[in-house]
Amino acid sequence: MYDGEAQPARNDGCWCGSGKKYKKCHLSFDERLQALADQGLEVPSRSLLKSAADIEGIKRSAAVNVGALDYVAERIGPDTTTGEIDRWVHDYTVERGAIPAPLDYEGFPKSVCTSVNEVVCHGIPSDDEVLCEGDIVNVDCSTILDGYYSDSSRMFCIGEVDAERERLVQVTKESVEAGLAQVKPWGFVGDVGQAAREVAERAGYSVVREFGGHGIGLDFHEDPFVSFAANAGEGMVLVPGLVFTIEPMVNAGQPDIDMSDSNGWTVRTADGSLTAQWEIQVAVTEDGCEVLCW
Repeated sequence: MYDGEAQPARNDGCWCGSGKKYKKCHLSFDERLQALADQGLEVPSRSLLKSAADIEGIKRSAAVNVGALDYVAERIGPDTTTGEIDRWVHDYTVERGAIPAPLDYEGFPKSVCTSVNEVVCHGIPSDDEVLCEGDIVNVDCSTILDGYYSDSSRMFCIGEVDAERERLVQVTKESVEAGLAQVKPWGFVGDVGQAAREVAERAGYSVVREFGGHGIGLDFHEDPFVSFAANAGEGMVLVPGLVFTIEPMVNAGQPDIDMSDSNGWTVRTADGSLTAQWEIQVAVTEDGCEVLCW
């Protein structure tokens, strides 16, 4: 079959675990995917497609993730340290029986990413980093609950911010919304990327090319890579059951990034310009999409 795995016989139980016969469940679905693969299109393997039970598991994980970000939103402000944010997220998460996904992931030392002003992503929280009036900060929270992964991030404006920063934060949110509007069954990942990028570029901004969204659900990072440098009609086919994040990183200046920080994680804009990011997690459905985490 299209993913290199064995195809069940017509009267066998379906591979999805529904308990139905294959011919009554996913046979026609698989035939459609095979036809697309035969055309040379990139289609997801069956292992990437989430069942209804998987989606419910991801939603339970997301409830913790969203709750942690809500908790931060209620408390963040001038004089908050990013180290405090890390402790808030960590404690909120573990008290609900979940695990902060970033903690110890490939050596990352904290439970959340906090990226301030010119930091594009992967900022490491610290008690020495104090948020000041006028800062903008992205808090990127990821959660594991019962083996299911959720992931979302939000921008926070600290106190009164100037019009330039406020506009960047707002346009970046609109970029995510434009990408979401293109999540349609049997479309393409590139449809999402182009729509999000066009919103940023029309506002005079640029999008980071090296980082983007990603598949997620049963692991932290799965296929597909959701590139915001991609064009419509490119990339993986958006098949029902596919779950991924939409998270454009929008720079006020040029798209180039600096990854030379000695901590091995923190990424900054190469020109020192401001940057912003919002992230949501979305599932492709039979008739559209569903936002699972925000």
